Order: sequence, then C-alpha cells, then structure tokens
Amino acid sequence: MIKISDIVRIGPVIPVLAFDSVDEGEAVCRALYEGGVKVLEITLRTEAGLGVIERASKIADDIVVGVGTITKPEQAAASRRAGAQFGVSPGLTRALHEAAVDAGLPLLPGCMTPTDLVHAIALGYETVKFFPAQQAGGVPMLNAFHGPFPTLRFCPTGGISPETAPNFLALPNVVCVGGSWMTPKAAVAAKDWAEITRLARAASQLGHHAAKAA
Repeated sequence: MIKISDIVRIGPVIPVLAFDSVDEGEAVCRALYEGGVKVLEITLRTEAGLGVIERASKIADDIVVGVGTITKPEQAAASRRAGAQFGVSPGLTRALHEAAVDAGLPLLPGCMTPTDLVHAIALGYETVKFFPAQQAGGVPMLNAFHGPFPTLRFCPTGGISPETAPNFLALPNVVCVGGSWMTPKAAVAAKDWAEITRLARAASQLGHHAAKAA
C-alpha cells in the first residue's frame, strides 16, 4: 500500500477533478496522464466519481488514482473497492479516520486551523491538505504554521493557479499543491484533450520539491 508521504512527492500538482460522465472522466484522465500527471484526485461531487476511478485506475501501471471530497465514513470502503489508492477529505473526524484505516485507504485529510492540525497529528498524520488554501490565508498562513508544526507537510488546495502555485511550492513545508486549472470547462466541453495535455505538461514542470525535508 503506497503511503500518502510518497504519493504527494510524485509530482508538484495533483489535479482536483469532477466529471459529468464516466466516459468524459476517462478521456480527461488519459489526457492528464499523457501530459505527465500520474496522481489524480477524482472527487465524489458527481455521480460519475466512482465509475471514473474504476476506469482511470486501469489506464497505466504507474498511475495513482485517489478519491476526493470524502465526507462520510462509508465512502472510504466504496472508493477502495472502485480502485482508489488514497483518499482526500475536506475535513477530518475520528469516524472518517477509522473508516479510511479499516478500508486500507491512506487519507490526506483537510485541515485549516491550528486545532485541526493538532487533531490530525494526534491521529498520526504527517501530511495534510491545507484547505481552502487561498481563502484560509495562503502562503503567509503556511509560513506561520511552520514554527509550531515544523514536521508537518502540506498539500495546499483551493484557489491556487499556475501563477501562484510556485509561491506555495517554494515553502519548506509544502510538498505539492492541488488545483483544477488543468481541466478548464471550455476545453472539457470541446473535448480538447490536447489542451488538457498541454496544461498538464506545464503543471508537471512547475518544479518538484521531492527532496524537501525528506
């Protein structure tokens, strides 16, 4: 079972994805993989989520498909059965944590406040999602967290763009970022998979900080 600490170091950006249909999702995931993006977060914000996870996980041996927006304990087992290799949640409860452990689904839990971080550390987490990153204080907030939480590593997600991503990636406690800019609605609607591959390739070259605090 691959660990979250390894998953977040595979590439600098994890795309956050939601799809209207399974076929659309598979096509977009293939386009992203073609551009060098090997870690995907496919959210359960639409009914197509589990079906896309099942298809995307079979695209290649080295693709790592995760499930996003886990808010209910029962979603962990269902996602694992569909082929998800990790989970991402917008927040963290003991019930979500225990469900993920029981399902064998490594979890990247969402945290926003110091209390959230203390709770995550108490449950054994070393890597968390800072969400919603831009709205919750962005780079200055993550800088402030580094002092009291020197060993914690973050994947900031929410409101991040290709222009601001390098500012986050330059921080010593950030290992990758999450973003949705690689799949603009117009490109998906037009089935412009080449554009998505282009954006994925550019995101993959933002600079990977795998060596940080390793």
